[in-house]
Parts: sequence; structure tokens; C-alpha cells
Amino acid sequence: QALSEIAGLGGGGGDLQEMRARPLSERKADVHGFCNPSDFQRSPYLSARGNFASIFRGSTEEGYKAYHADKYDEDKNPNGIINFGTSENKLCFDLMSKRLTQTDMNLMEPPLLQYPDWKGHMFLREEVARFLTYYCKAPAPLKAENVIVLNGCGSLFSALATVLCDPGEAVLIATPFYGGITQSVFLYGNVKLVYAYLDSKITGTSTRPFQLTVEKLEKALQDARAEGVTVRALILLNPQNPLGDIYSLSELRDYLEFAKRHELHVIVDEIYMLSVFDESATFHSVLGMDRLPDPQRTHVMWGISKDFAVSGIRFGTLYTENQDVANAVASLCYFHGVCGPVQHKVAQLLRDRGESVAPHWINQVYLRANHARLKAAHTYVTDELKTLGVPFLNRNAGFFVWIDFRKYLKTGTFEEEMLLWRRFLDNKVLLSCGKAFECSEPGWFRIIFADKTHRLQLGMQRIRKVLEEREQEILAEEKEQPCQSDQDGKADSTDEVIFVSRHQEPTCAGNSSLGDLIGLLQQQMRSSDWLQKNTAEQFA
Repeated sequence: QALSEIAGLGGGGGDLQEMRARPLSERKADVHGFCNPSDFQRSPYLSARGNFASIFRGSTEEGYKAYHADKYDEDKNPNGIINFGTSENKLCFDLMSKRLTQTDMNLMEPPLLQYPDWKGHMFLREEVARFLTYYCKAPAPLKAENVIVLNGCGSLFSALATVLCDPGEAVLIATPFYGGITQSVFLYGNVKLVYAYLDSKITGTSTRPFQLTVEKLEKALQDARAEGVTVRALILLNPQNPLGDIYSLSELRDYLEFAKRHELHVIVDEIYMLSVFDESATFHSVLGMDRLPDPQRTHVMWGISKDFAVSGIRFGTLYTENQDVANAVASLCYFHGVCGPVQHKVAQLLRDRGESVAPHWINQVYLRANHARLKAAHTYVTDELKTLGVPFLNRNAGFFVWIDFRKYLKTGTFEEEMLLWRRFLDNKVLLSCGKAFECSEPGWFRIIFADKTHRLQLGMQRIRKVLEEREQEILAEEKEQPCQSDQDGKADSTDEVIFVSRHQEPTCAGNSSLGDLIGLLQQQMRSSDWLQKNTAEQFA
């Protein structure tokens, strides 16, 4: 909590106005504030920086550590924690294990066991360039000399922050965002994050919830500069984690033009680019644009952990035309290298695409199956949410659904959000709460759906149990109050967001829509044993 109040990194209470009213210097990462001896029990064996690193890790990984200590296993630990919090694809082990154990993967030659070029073996960088040219639909072939290979995109964020910013300077990012970026840019480089706060309201130029606009970026940048904070770069996540948004070409161009006007570097994370699982959605890579507004300040990241369902294989790649940036990052690759045998396996994997007439494994087998499985899992989870009457963002990219649990918070604070998060964890299901993504509105959660059916079913049962208990508690508290129809979330209803109002007491049924009544009936049917007791045979 002390960490939260000093840096705005999680926990803590208050509302959006209170958070925005605080000076940036108080709510952004500041190593001296974090490591104040009066706030924490310091280890005598660690430096101030070491103490802070230890505290930082503990504050951000409580749920993750609890999960690893009590993992669900269908046979060995059926009452263990189901992990809907870590963004991993668990749907394609059969496909990937088969591909990674084929004979072409097992080459062992002397160069693979020796020190490589720190940017990566040239055979791999050439393959990455060809792969990105093909899947990013680049207008001209991308060059291997602009490719750098590291052990994951977290290392890339860390390296880029270190070489683009001096200690105490900042990078601009829209909230909510993947919270691991905070750790990546700060722990090595002491680089802060400046937030462009997005919210669920649809007003003015915002035509969808949590929409990123240039106006919001401009405001965040000017606010930071007014407080003396130097901003060096902008981070864009596309597809966006946790929202699942995919930026249009015109939006991308607007963001890049904004950055050019202010001489900001742009770090574009496209880690989910091949995890767009519905044909109605189209992903546009920055590398596919005909003309980049500022090529020397545009740096694109991608990796295999998400799109190829192998988060345990640490591989990330950077594409930048700026050789000064490339060489500076390469100096840090000494600490973040990918071992030779893995570089060979990744090159073989990426080579298996579909540029010729013959069928190729990535396009014809893997992506086809992966997209179908992701879509089916997404449909299952979102159908469950509709049945529960829970609003959510309906998107078609990534492994996650951004869910609105605000109606289960009585006072609408981040303390209450954390209590709900702990309640889920106590009921053996790990979710990610909105504060972990620096969401400005308490009550939003992220759920990962890229999991096997039996775990999805059991996890959703546990979520349903918590929500129904919480709903009964709120109804009991409100029992003596006059009946009022609930309007939470309805004002923001669009085709892109599924908003279903709170289940209402029978005395309010006259105000309910048909959809609300159907949802209520579905919920009652699911929670009742009437169908089991009254079978067709008994009726006969």
C-alpha cells in the first residue's frame, strides 16, 4: 500500500479525480520514495536498489506466487487455484510440442554452442526479417541488419527504456496497459511512466470505451512537461492488452504524427499480431504502412510467446531502422541473449510459413487451429458473462476479456476492488484487477480465456459463486431502500460493448427489459437442480 501511494502502482483507494490531482512526482515511480527505510523492512544484505527490487517484485506478484504454490491439477490438486490471470495460450500444446520435436529442430553445429553476434545469429535475423515482411505486409522487404534478438519483450522494453531515456525521464503510455511494462522500464533504467488516462465513457471524440485519442496523449504530455518531467517516448500496444483493441491505420498514423511533432520515439509492441481470431477484425502492423512519419524514431517489437503459445521459450525481436538505437540495444544483449540451439529452433519455426503454393505448417495447420480454438474459448467465456449479466468489452484479439465488475463494488474504490480480487483468489481462481493495469476506474478486471474447456468451466463456476454471493450481499444491504432501476453502464452501451444491467428484485420487474429477464431466468436455471429432479422420464 505504501508502494501504491508513493508511485500509483497498485492497491490504494480513492477515485480518478483524486489520482489525477496528485502531482506526477508523487504518483510515478521514484526509487528514493520507494526505498524510504521508514516504509519498509530493509535487508542488511542488499543495497537500496536491491531492497527496492525485492519489494517491487513482491508487490506485483502476490497472486502469481499464490498460484504457483497451489496450482490446479485435475487429478493431483482439483481444489487448487485456476490461473485466469497470466496471459498465456494453453490451447496449442499438442501442435507446438509435435512441431518442436520434429527432426529438423534438432540440429547441433559448433556455431550454435559458441558466442554469437550479440544481435543474434544472422541466419535467425534473416528469417525474422522475411517472417515480418510476410505477416506485417511490409511494402518492401525488411532488412536483417535492422533486426535484433533478445530473450523476450520484457528485456526489450528494459533495453529500449535504458538507451532512449536518462534516469528520471519518462515514457508516455495510455492506461489501462500491461503492468509488467512498469517493472521493465524502471528496475534497470529508473525510467518513469506518464499516463494518458482512458475511461469507459463515450463522449466527444471517443466513440468507444477506453478509446485512445491524440487529444488524450497531448493532455498527458503537456501535464508532464508542466511539472518538469521530460518525456522521451510513447509506447503503443497493438493489439492492446488488456482491452483487446486493434488500432486502425488512420489511428496509427495519428499517433505516429503526434509523436513526430513532439520528437518522441515510438515503441510499438505487436506481440499479439497473429492472435486476432475473428475474420471480422483486421490487424494493421506499423511495418505495413506505406510511409512512417518518423522512421528513425519508430521501433517495433514482436515475439513468439503469445502467437505461438510458447511463453516458456524466451524470444523477442526488435525491428528498427535507427542503427544508433540498434547498436546501443545490442550492447545490452550481452545480458539478454538467446542460446544458440533455441535460435535454430525459432528460425526453423518461422521458416514454416506460406509464401509458396505448397501448404505450410504455420498458415495451413497452426494458425487455422489456433484461431478456431481461441474463438471457441472466447465465445464460451463471453456467453457465461452474458448469462451472469456482466458487462464486458467484446473484442477479437489476444487471450483476454476486459470485464466490468463495478456493480459488485458498493462504494467504488480501489480498496473494494482489491477485496473482490482477494475473494476470487480465496475461491481458487486468479484474475487480474484493473489497478494492476493502472485503470482509472475501480471495478474492471481482466480474465484470460485461452485455456482448456474443463478449466474454463470450473473457473467460471468459481467466479459465478463469488459474484452471486456478492450480489446477494448488496441486495440485502439495499433491501430497505426504495426500488430504483439500475443505470450503471447503460449510458455507454454500444455495438462494441455488451452491457447488461444488474439483476433486479421482482418488485422492479416491470422496469426490466426482456433481455434482463431472460438473463435472470438463465441464471436461475443454471443454479437450480430442478431440471435434474424433473426429468422427461419422471414426467412420462
